[in-house]
Amino acid sequence: MIFIGFLFFSYFRYFTGCIYQPYLVPMKKSLVCIVLFLSVSPPLLANRMYPLVMEYQADRAALSRTYANPLSEEFFKRMDRLYQDWQVRLEALPYNQFSEDEKLDFLLLNNHLEKSRYFHQLEQEEFNEVKFVLDILLPLEPFYKGRRRAESPQPEKLSLLFYEVEQAIAATVKTLKDQTPFGSWQQAELAASAVEAFRTRLTEAYSFYVDYDPDFTWWMKSPMKKMDKALSDYADFLKDFYENTDVKDDGSGIVGKPMGKEAIEKELRFNYIPYSVEELIRIGEEQYAWCEAEMIQASTELGFGNDWKAALEMVKDTYAPPGRWPEMVVELANEATQFVEERDLITVPALAKETWRTTMMTAEAQRVNPFFLGGESIIISYPTSEMTHEEKMMSMRGNNPHFSRSTVHHELIPGHHLQQFMNQRHFPHRRLFNNPFWVEGWALYWEFNLWDKDFPRNAEDRVGMLFWRMHRAARIIFSLNYHLNQWTPQQCIDFLVERVGHERKNAEAEVRRSFEGRYGPLYQLAYMIGGLQFYALKAEVTSTGLLSEKDFHDFVMTQNYVPVELLRARIKGMVLPKDFETQWRFMD
Repeated sequence: MIFIGFLFFSYFRYFTGCIYQPYLVPMKKSLVCIVLFLSVSPPLLANRMYPLVMEYQADRAALSRTYANPLSEEFFKRMDRLYQDWQVRLEALPYNQFSEDEKLDFLLLNNHLEKSRYFHQLEQEEFNEVKFVLDILLPLEPFYKGRRRAESPQPEKLSLLFYEVEQAIAATVKTLKDQTPFGSWQQAELAASAVEAFRTRLTEAYSFYVDYDPDFTWWMKSPMKKMDKALSDYADFLKDFYENTDVKDDGSGIVGKPMGKEAIEKELRFNYIPYSVEELIRIGEEQYAWCEAEMIQASTELGFGNDWKAALEMVKDTYAPPGRWPEMVVELANEATQFVEERDLITVPALAKETWRTTMMTAEAQRVNPFFLGGESIIISYPTSEMTHEEKMMSMRGNNPHFSRSTVHHELIPGHHLQQFMNQRHFPHRRLFNNPFWVEGWALYWEFNLWDKDFPRNAEDRVGMLFWRMHRAARIIFSLNYHLNQWTPQQCIDFLVERVGHERKNAEAEVRRSFEGRYGPLYQLAYMIGGLQFYALKAEVTSTGLLSEKDFHDFVMTQNYVPVELLRARIKGMVLPKDFETQWRFMD
């Protein structure tokens, strides 16, 4: 009887939304769920999408490890078949019989597959334009493929083959010098990368046999040494084999890859953002204008009138002395946590407060990110001994206490650390659907929310928080203009210095991070756009009495990576059709 009672309680909790979302249990929904419980057979009570999402992730990872050359025909064909096979599997599922959570997971996985396949095919099209540079290397491909299953090579024949391919490389380079080069440096880089990827696989296969197989070692040591140099030289040649009218470096030293309007707007749809590029730039400009007006008010209060940049410079000079800054960061973190708890804005588990830590950022890393990074560890930027005096001052001034009043809680609680802590405990399979509008949007939303709740104590704090808010508006403007091929990296740097008030080295690092780092093309605009989504959704659900502010925050934290528009549908109990498409105009 106890066991049966436990099963009943477990099933009841599932249908009332208490397993993963304990804070969202409207009474009328609970009654409907009880009726559903009484009418549904036990096999339908489990979330059928969870094991499928986990299986897909395992399939993708296994194939990526097996077909480890991402710039090869076999990789493109095999991964495309993976996406196709999984789309067929999803299409066969009984969507209309699914629970709300299963439908949500279905839409998330289907969207992930469509997005992955779309950009995979774009990458394959780009590869197809340069893959001819690999034609002379293909006779060596069976060697590294055979190594996967430890096929015994014939070293005497392989040695001759290496010699023949080495000669073919030299002849090809000579021929190419008399032909029309690539039309863009991007194509030249891709061609060089394809040769380097082939070289990596060849080296890995060679390392598998050398010294373990005496016959192979005797025959192959010298040919491999020559082949490695030939491939390296071939890649170096291809890297510079493009029209000299195409500008690779505008003088900033930052080399990225503009996506173009079509790819950007496709990416926006996959992230459930129903706005055009032009509309988003306009939103960024409107947000910037609001920030500038508020900045002038704070500047006037500080005695600088309309010259808000003078007020900004004064605030920068409040930096902490060397050695003191880490403990002040901890004070800011504790203050923010206490602020949200005292006002009962969100549930903060005791273990989340216990388990975050601090680390320091290296001087080299600060070239890419001159400010904080966060999560379970907050990574603190501050000067190191090898920096020049100018670099030290820029680091200290750019990380002053008033600027950091926004960024510390952004990185820890209630921002990224709390996000990551909860993601490990609720719907963990949804971590596959990581998207920057949820990740960065949530952390930035708290900057909006705490501003509204008078978290800044004085005009200096307001200047500091407005600096970062202005910067996030600027990110929309400069990142989209760059990806539209309308601005160069240097223009982006100048924009951050002139319009936001960044230290120049810090602006360079921000732009380098945006276009050379491991970030997608939407990452920089996702901060403010995602924050505005959460801000609009909070206003909608609290103003109608659907949820309290705390219940809203707690619900978001128990859903893992879900695009904000789908969160909205889940909260409002909207029926999600199988062909759901983005339509929520959250700024309207």
